[in-house]
Amino acid sequence: MSAIWAHKLRAVLTLLGIIIGVASVVAVGASIEGFRVYVTSTITKTLGANTFFIARIARTGHLSREEWEKLIRTHKNVKKEEMFVVERNCPDCATVGIMQRGYGASDIKNKSQVFYDANVLGATANIIRIQNIDLEDGRFFYDNEVQHSIFVCVIGTDIRDKLFPTQNALGKTVKLKGYDFYVVGVEARKGTFMGQSQDNLIWIPVSVYEKLYGILRNISIRVKAENESTFLTAQEQARIALRSFRKIRPNAEDTFDVLSPQGISESVGQFTGAIAMVVTPITLISLLVGGIVVMNIMLVSVTERTQEIGLRKSIGARRMDIMLQFILESVVLSSLGGLFGLLLAYGISAIVTQTTPIPMSISFGYILLSLIVSGGIGLIFGIYPAYRAAKLDPIVALQKE
Repeated sequence: MSAIWAHKLRAVLTLLGIIIGVASVVAVGASIEGFRVYVTSTITKTLGANTFFIARIARTGHLSREEWEKLIRTHKNVKKEEMFVVERNCPDCATVGIMQRGYGASDIKNKSQVFYDANVLGATANIIRIQNIDLEDGRFFYDNEVQHSIFVCVIGTDIRDKLFPTQNALGKTVKLKGYDFYVVGVEARKGTFMGQSQDNLIWIPVSVYEKLYGILRNISIRVKAENESTFLTAQEQARIALRSFRKIRPNAEDTFDVLSPQGISESVGQFTGAIAMVVTPITLISLLVGGIVVMNIMLVSVTERTQEIGLRKSIGARRMDIMLQFILESVVLSSLGGLFGLLLAYGISAIVTQTTPIPMSISFGYILLSLIVSGGIGLIFGIYPAYRAAKLDPIVALQKE
């Protein structure tokens, strides 16, 4: 410690490589974990807890062209009547509804004001009990409005702010595909997800959606289980009910997909894990550079302290004593760099968490990894300088000026 303190500036410059390397590894790990948490929590919040949906194709992860073409051939469109099949044959399904999403976006108008690229969603009235749809104002549409194809809608805050900047949107009308829709509710602001706004939605009754866009336009059945303990059972009951309705042979694959937030979360976890496997070794290169700097400084230190080494050897210090002295100095130096790097990573994580929606979190594993790796680098890169110091001839070393 005295030797390190005697050359403070050199020690700080030596530590910079380790500090930056450790901070990079820990900050990258925290960002990957934070991204996983962010995506998982957003998906769960959007789709709702204990929910799953059934669609023609609902796959996560990368699909090859051949796999995609096979799904197009084998999977069939989900039909409206299949919602009732699931409803009748799934005792653990608390609520079953339908949601339709169009291809592309539509323009919403109010007199001279136009909101471009709105996402139009058709749904049954009970979708609000399945998904997390929070209303800032008004209400969602009723069952009888869906049954009688009443032209009502619930709009997102982006649409409200554009079309009704100075007045209450409730009770007003907006024009979609040439039809007037009565605004009965406004969704609470949800912000963005992966750079895409979630407040540009307009919800309309599924029966009206079918008139505007067609019956088989990207239908999905949304299901909410009674509770977490019956979730998997409900998912299997719905799957068996649809297989039976579609007369799928026992040994044949499903002609539809069943997907839940948990399934999406697992895919996100695999994706972020793959990123970590690629990115973490790259960031470790900076630690390797830091280790080389430590070794270089320790070699300089050995040269500067030749007389000290000779004096210690002349009064009985063994080679192992000299080696241990310089190895410990190298390990302490690197460990201090690891500690300061960890503090820097905490600072970076706090700034990112405060300024972005991604909640960066540093796990205990990354803390342990940073300290072990930094100390290990000091040990590995300190061995050669320590060996050089230990093999010095004491007589030659004492004569060195």
